[in-house]
Order: sequence, then structure tokens, then C-alpha cells
Amino acid sequence: EGGRPLGEGGARGRTRIFTMIFMIDEVTVYFPFPHIYKEQRDYMVELKHALDAKQHCMFEMPTGTGKTITLLSLITSYQLCHPHVPKLVYCTRTVPEMEKALEELRDLIKYRVSVLGEEGGNILALGLSSRRNMCIHEKISEESDRVAVDARCRSITASWVRNRKEADDSVEVCDYFEGYEKHGSQALLAPGVYTLEDLRNLGRERKWCPYFTARHMIRFANVIVYNYAYVIDPKISQIVARDIEKESILVFDEAHNIDNVCIESLSVNMNRRKLDAAAKNIQALNRSIAKSKEHNAAQLENEYKRLLQGLQGAGALAGMPITDQMNGSVGAPSGFAAELEQLIPGDIRQAQSFVDLMRKVLDYLKERLRTTQVEMTDNPTFVKALQTRMQLQDPKTLKFCAQRLKSLLYTLEVVDVDSYNPLCIVADFCTLIATHPQGFKIIIEPYDERLPNVADPILNLACLDASLAMKSIFEHFDSVVITSGTLSPIDLYPKILNFQPVVKCFEMSLSRQCIAPMIVTRGSDQMPLNARFQSRSDRSIIHNYGRLVVELSSVVPDGMVVFFPSYRYMEEVVTSWASGKILEQLTKHKLLFIETQDVVETTLALENFRKACDCGRGAVFFSVARGKVAEGIDFDKHYGRLVLIIGIPFQYTLSKILRARLEYMKEKYQIDESDFLTFDALRQTSQCMGRVIRSKQDYGIMVLADQRYARADKRSKLPGWIRQYTLDSNVNLSTDMAVLASKEFLAKMSKPQDIKEQIGKVLLTVDDILSHDDGIFAAPEPAILAKKNREEMAKRARDKDTADAAAATATGKGEGGGEGASKRGRSGGG
Repeated sequence: EGGRPLGEGGARGRTRIFTMIFMIDEVTVYFPFPHIYKEQRDYMVELKHALDAKQHCMFEMPTGTGKTITLLSLITSYQLCHPHVPKLVYCTRTVPEMEKALEELRDLIKYRVSVLGEEGGNILALGLSSRRNMCIHEKISEESDRVAVDARCRSITASWVRNRKEADDSVEVCDYFEGYEKHGSQALLAPGVYTLEDLRNLGRERKWCPYFTARHMIRFANVIVYNYAYVIDPKISQIVARDIEKESILVFDEAHNIDNVCIESLSVNMNRRKLDAAAKNIQALNRSIAKSKEHNAAQLENEYKRLLQGLQGAGALAGMPITDQMNGSVGAPSGFAAELEQLIPGDIRQAQSFVDLMRKVLDYLKERLRTTQVEMTDNPTFVKALQTRMQLQDPKTLKFCAQRLKSLLYTLEVVDVDSYNPLCIVADFCTLIATHPQGFKIIIEPYDERLPNVADPILNLACLDASLAMKSIFEHFDSVVITSGTLSPIDLYPKILNFQPVVKCFEMSLSRQCIAPMIVTRGSDQMPLNARFQSRSDRSIIHNYGRLVVELSSVVPDGMVVFFPSYRYMEEVVTSWASGKILEQLTKHKLLFIETQDVVETTLALENFRKACDCGRGAVFFSVARGKVAEGIDFDKHYGRLVLIIGIPFQYTLSKILRARLEYMKEKYQIDESDFLTFDALRQTSQCMGRVIRSKQDYGIMVLADQRYARADKRSKLPGWIRQYTLDSNVNLSTDMAVLASKEFLAKMSKPQDIKEQIGKVLLTVDDILSHDDGIFAAPEPAILAKKNREEMAKRARDKDTADAAAATATGKGEGGGEGASKRGRSGGG
């Protein structure tokens, strides 16, 4: 996390026993550093109480204060004390964040082993990502495209391909999957922490497929780390998350945009190109069905019989081999596998009848796209019109389109499933409109408003209610933890997600003020700085912003980051600065790099930006507040001594989808339009500000360059830990005053910091935290803890053996079955 007490005081590769062991009520907490921050202690206490009460919670903890290790320390200690909590499911946004969390956990478990002995490491933790990130096949792993990797993987691992291998030795199969199927599918990994790289190395060593090994081991793991989509997106969660126990603890880290993730997972858009591609998919299905009838009539007949048993019998999810499982249904309304108990309607059980239905749906959608006017309608109205046009007896049939298509692709032994993605989108659309009568809006636009002369009709099924994706999650799990360093303004999240969490924002304890938030409201000529849409093209304002960047670059060493509200405005400003010699003056002080919408270009620009900072030349990086850099790239240490946010990054308010969402939230949750827009813009601002401070040993200047930030209604919505260190003297600055304040701040930061001065103030010892009357107690000596843990583990093993033996006897399996079950349970890490 970067906020480690004493910086390098980690337990990585060491067996030294620190003394940071304490008890919160009955839970013995193991923290792998010699000191702890006050906010880390407070976070643990609040989280422990929330877990005891089986409550959901939203916690904002300042950036750079060790949030990840705090979460992991408390929850894994809680699991050790409460064996009824089987899993910690830790969700991140990116693969680097996933690997980082697993490395932190590895350090924690090493420390626990140093205290408790080998029993302290009796935990299984692993990461799971896509095939592209985990494949070790010599040829397939060279593919960079996710779709291509998935397709080629299925082409050599699908059950029917492997069956053909038995009759024809020339058929190619995956040696790694065959190795997994032969040994790994019945084996259990030894206790430990497995990153993606560890799983890949293990796969090479044992000839096991890392991806399917991880999928298999999820049910036995104590800690699982993967992407948000594996829980939120119903198409994926039914495959990956359906077996996770209710008593498990679910954590969403860096969750400031969780509502947007929810909405995207349930939204669909289609244009003419997608519908044309879907029509080709239907033609391909017709050919495959005809071929199947001619050469293997029993194939479709068997599917029909399975469909009579419901989706479970059809092998829609759990009934099929792991290699053949495709995404679930996008519209599962209540729980991860609720729809398995339902029956496919009779009018689409026959494969040809279903394909004919999809063709009629496709024809109707093409007709609706011929409109010359913007059309907006709700789901029930659209379903009724579709039902009338197609003469459909029961609209419920539409609800099962997505799952029926998956079953048909499986039956026809389709390997390149992703090539049918256009038709899958149409099927998802049918399922969503039939499943959700509220919370959606269908918007048909004949052209993009920004290009009104170019006919490019698009149909958007826009999810307006983020709580629809979270409802089943909140119902399924006892405790869901939503946390980030920049959740402020936090008050709207409970309304948007429609739940009642414990809400807490923690302050930042500093021995020296290592952040310097400033609000610059005027240029050097005393003219106001304001990048609102109506005045952002004003040449004097653009010039003053340019002078601000140049003046700051002349006094700030190393790296600077400048965020603009949009790509369009950044392009306009940079063009103006180039013609007005601003860029020429800027490059005298630092090199300039610019984010683009091309991922490869931006990655290269970031790499060279870091090189320029490393060699002492210094650099400025121009970025966009809602771009990839603002969300996932840290500019810690000398890479980000100053962050400058130009304007307030409001959303494009003329968007029909945004307007529909604003109206819906106003009607259902009484959220005012201006309140939501301000909330959304300032959480983006907070995220940008947090990019430059990743630990308490770091320091950085945060400049908000727009007079609107000085208003109380905007400042009050910034994170408390930023407001806490925003001096009144830095709230209404001109360019000259901001440059002077920056010089003074940097001069203070240039003095070396004595770590010893922080002990007892910022870095707390066990004695310091025991002095507070908040349920924290001294822990027994390590030797006593180790003995107690061994006794507890032995007792649990005996109890499990007894229970398994009794269950085996009751089912007629005898003593042998009970012993095998107990061994499997212990191998999973207790």
C-alpha cells in the first residue's frame, strides 16, 4: 500500500518476530510491522465491530496509510479466531493491484508463521484472472488478444475435442489441461499464498493448467483475490462466485466508482454493424443445426430432453465440464444460481424454434434503428411492442434467451464462442428487458450528438439503477466491505446502491504536513480562473492556465501531473498553448508527455515520463481526469511532486443516458441532479489528487485550479483527510501566491525526517494502542499463542473427523470416506 510504518520495516524474507500483536475483544490481531498508524488501529476496530454484527460497511481511509495490509491483517486474524468464516473474497480493479494484495498477504503470513509456527501458515490464498493472464501454453500465451486466447484455449480443451482425441490421435489437445485433468483436478494445493506468477510457475513445474487449477481451488481457498466483475457481473459471477459461502467476507477495494461498474455490467448497446454480425451468427447456427440433424440427430434430441429437466439438467452452468462452461445469464435476478431451478419455456426448447425467435427479434431491432428521431421508452413498453409484433404468447420466453443460446452453443460444440458475441448481446438484451421492469431505459439515437451530420443509429439499453447489480450480493453475503482512499462525498453511495452500511471516514495522522492542497482562483493578472463549459474557450483563461503550469514547473522538481476535464478540452488547450509559445517555455523546464486514447501510446509516454524523472531532467504529464491514468497509475515519490487539476471534471451533461439516470435517481431516491453531478465530479477530482501521495514518507502539492473549488459546497465534498490539511491561507490564491506557497512547502520537505520523532505520535507501539479504552487488549506471549493455536487446530481437526465419519456412516460409505473428507478439509488451510 505504500503506507508501511518505518518504510522498509516489512517482514518480506525475514523471520524476525515483531511485537505488534494485540487483541480486539476476542480476536488476536497479527500485524507484520513494529509500529501501526492511528488510522490503521481505528479502521481495524470499526471493521471488527461491523463483522461481529454481520453488517455491510463503507470506510474511507486516507491514501498511503496502509489500507490493504490493515484489511488483510484484521480479516485473516478474524478467520483464525472464527472458523465459521470460510473465505475472504478480495476484489480489485486491476491485475497489478491483485498481485500487490497477494504480496502483502504473503508478508503477513510469513510473520504469522514466525509467531505461531507452521500452523500459522495453514491458509490457502490465490488470485484468479483471465486465461490471457494465466495461460502458459507455448503458442497460445503469445496471443495478446483476450478473445483469441479464449477461443484457442477452448479449441484444444473442450470436452468434445478431447473425446475426438481418443479416436484420432492427430487431434491437438492441451498438455497442460490434460495434466490438470489427470492429477490436478483431484489434488489440492499445499497451504500458501499463490500469485498469478506463482500459479504459472507451478503449472510449468507440474504440467497443470494454472487457469483451471485456480478455478478448481477456489472452493478450497481461504482468501481469493480477483476482479470486481467476477462478483458484480452476473454473466461471470454465476460461473466463478456461485459456490462462495454466505458467511464469507467480501471486500471491494478502490471502490469509489463501484456504481459505474454495476451499471456497465447490466447495460447493452447495439448499432447496425452489431445487428448485421448477429444476423450472420444466426445463419451460422442454422447451418450447424442442419448439419447436426443430418449427421448427429441425437445431439439435439438429447439437449431437448435435458431442457425438460430445467437449466441445471441442460448443463447451463454446473452440469457441464469446467472447460465447456460459458458465461451465465445477464439477468439473474435473485442470487447466483436462482434461475437453475427454472424451466426453459416450451416454445424455445427446440433449437430451430429458438433460432427463428432470435431472427424475428433481430428483424424488429433493425426496424427500430431506422428511426430519424430520438426515441426513449421503458422495458415493459418495449416488451409489449415486441410481443405484439412477433405474436409472442408469453413474454417470459424472452427472459431465457441468453441462457438458451449458451446451451445451444454448447450442444453444437461451438469452440469459438466469442465469434457469436453479437448474437449473445441481442440475447442478453432480450433477457434484461424481460427480467427488469424498472431501472432501465431504452434510448434509440439516430446519430451521435457531437456528429449530427453522420447517420450512425444506436440502441442503448441503459441500466439506471446500480443497486440492481448489488442487490443479490448484499443478500448473499453477511458482510460486504466497500472501501477506498477517495470515497468522498460518501453520503450518496448508500442511496445509489440502496443499502444501509456502517459509514466511517478516517482522518490522516501526520508528524509533518506532507501534503499541500491549494485552490488557485486567479491568474497572475488577477483575472478569475474558471473552466466551466461556457467560458472554457476564453483565450485569457487558457493563457492564465498556461502561465500557471509554466510558473509551477519552474519551481517544482522532478515530476508534475496536469489533469484536464476531457480529451477535447485538453486538445483545445494544448493547441492554443503551442501557438502562444506556452509549450516552448514549459519545455525549457521539463519534458512534456501527453495521454491519448490509445493504450499503447499512453504506456510508452508513461515509460518515458518516468525515465525523464529518473535522470533528473524532470517531466510534465498531461492527462484526463476520467482517463485510464487517473484511475490506475500512481505518481509516487519523485514522479509526482505536484498534481494540478484544471477545472472540475463534470460528466457530459447532454448525454441522453446521463439525463435518464438523473431523472430516475431524482424520482426513486430523491437525489437532486446538481448534487449527483457534483458528487460524481468531485470523487474524480479526489482520485486525481490521491495519485501523488502513496505513503506518509512521500510528499506532494495538490493544486485545484478553478474558482468554483473555493465555494463551500464544493470544498465540503472533498475527502476529510484532504480538507484536514487545507490551510485557510491556501484557499484563494493567485498564480504568484501559489508559486510562493509551493516554494515554501518544498523547502520544508527538503529537510530529512527523523523516524524516531514519529514514534508515539504517528507510529504507535503496542503500549500506545493499549492506552486507549476501545476494546483493545494485550495479547499473550508468542509461545503461549502458538501453543493455543496448535491445540485449537487439533481440536477442530478431531471435530471434523468425527463429523465426517458420522456423515459417511449415515450414507453407507463407512470409515474410509470420512477419513478422505477430513484430509481434504485440512489440506484446504483451515
